[in-house]
Amino acid sequence: MTSDSAEPGPTEWTTPADDLVGVGPWLLERGTPPPEDPRYDPQLLVEGDRRNVVDAYRYWTREAIVADLDTRRHQFHVAIENFAHDANIGTVVRTANAFAASAVHIVGRRRWNRRGAMVTDRYQHLHHHPDVHSLMEWAAQQHLSVVAVDNTPGSVPLETAELPRECVLLFGQEGPGVSPDAVSRADLTVSIAQFGSTRSINAGVAAGIAMHAWIRQHADPSTAW
Repeated sequence: MTSDSAEPGPTEWTTPADDLVGVGPWLLERGTPPPEDPRYDPQLLVEGDRRNVVDAYRYWTREAIVADLDTRRHQFHVAIENFAHDANIGTVVRTANAFAASAVHIVGRRRWNRRGAMVTDRYQHLHHHPDVHSLMEWAAQQHLSVVAVDNTPGSVPLETAELPRECVLLFGQEGPGVSPDAVSRADLTVSIAQFGSTRSINAGVAAGIAMHAWIRQHADPSTAW
């Protein structure tokens, strides 16, 4: 397992001047001298903070935000297979950040399209595994159950499944879904109930549904922002 930093992400998310979000310079916003707390970024204090972060992290350095998130992360990991350079990976990373996943694991190709992550990959632990076998070995070493999410024969409905607290939620690519090798090695395979005409739903959407199912079963809503 290695940290995935092969491809730089886009510049920090901002909005046009006529549609600003976030906060301006500290002195203009608060009318008090800037704090000397080392968590705060001196440049952001002077220029303002227009990043896509929650208000609690305004003006903080990226390193301080990651350190604080590490005290809040949940006990589930997210893994997604990347054998065809799936464009949904960015969305999965962004959602994993929103639900404070422990880490996101990219299986297969190291490079992936980061645009959909909206820079959240800078605050999320990312790891790379060359293949399913290496992911499964790592999960076993960490005593994590692997839960594949795919509408395959024999899968358990996610709506009634009891998800393990300490687990890896594994997602496949758009179209083919989770690879047969991954399904055969997973401890549990769950499916998402569908009622329309489409054969499958978007991989990024499926990941969000499964992560929220874990949140509903195991997270403490009182700790949410």
